[in-house]
Amino acid sequence: MTDAIVTAGKLLQAGSVKLSPEKPFTWASGWKSPIYCDNRKLLSLPFTRDYIKSELANAVFEKFPDAEVIAGVATAGIPWGAMVADQLKLPFIYVRPKPKEHGLGNQIEGEIVPDQRVVVVEDLVSTGKSSLQVVDVLRQSGVQVQGMVSIFHYRFDAAQAAFESAGVPLISLTDYPTLLQLALEKGQVKPGAAEILLKWRSNPSAWTGV
Repeated sequence: MTDAIVTAGKLLQAGSVKLSPEKPFTWASGWKSPIYCDNRKLLSLPFTRDYIKSELANAVFEKFPDAEVIAGVATAGIPWGAMVADQLKLPFIYVRPKPKEHGLGNQIEGEIVPDQRVVVVEDLVSTGKSSLQVVDVLRQSGVQVQGMVSIFHYRFDAAQAAFESAGVPLISLTDYPTLLQLALEKGQVKPGAAEILLKWRSNPSAWTGV
């Protein structure tokens, strides 16, 4: 059993991923979706949280051994990034969606030095837009973004193309195809619903439901 399958199993077991092709969810973007992923649930489960933390830290250590700073994406990536930085004994920063509207007006919280090698930690990647905005903010500050690690990735073609275009390697612990296959094997998704779930992923922005 691969690590991606193990991680997918833990997400399903924790209830952080909901599959509902009959009653689709509505994302903040307005997209209709038969799946909703809420990795914040994992923070309340000590043993699962520890597993995810260790796997993220291992991904950074193995794929980006020269990393000097860990950056969390506000808000969901902050706790995971902080835990990874703690395990690897590296400095931690986090990046807001926009500059703070009071106080110092910071968008990047924490200390960074120009040319430092930074790895970004996300909880999940969907379109990649907000994740890559963080990369742009960091690059504008003068640091080198080596790559990004996330817990979950939907594997949309457009997102993968955007990361490649930006020159940002993306490492995810598990992804939508892996999770869907495991859910089918466990009987958590009816065979007829699998076609709906696969069709959605091929063109999520145009999907309107069953």
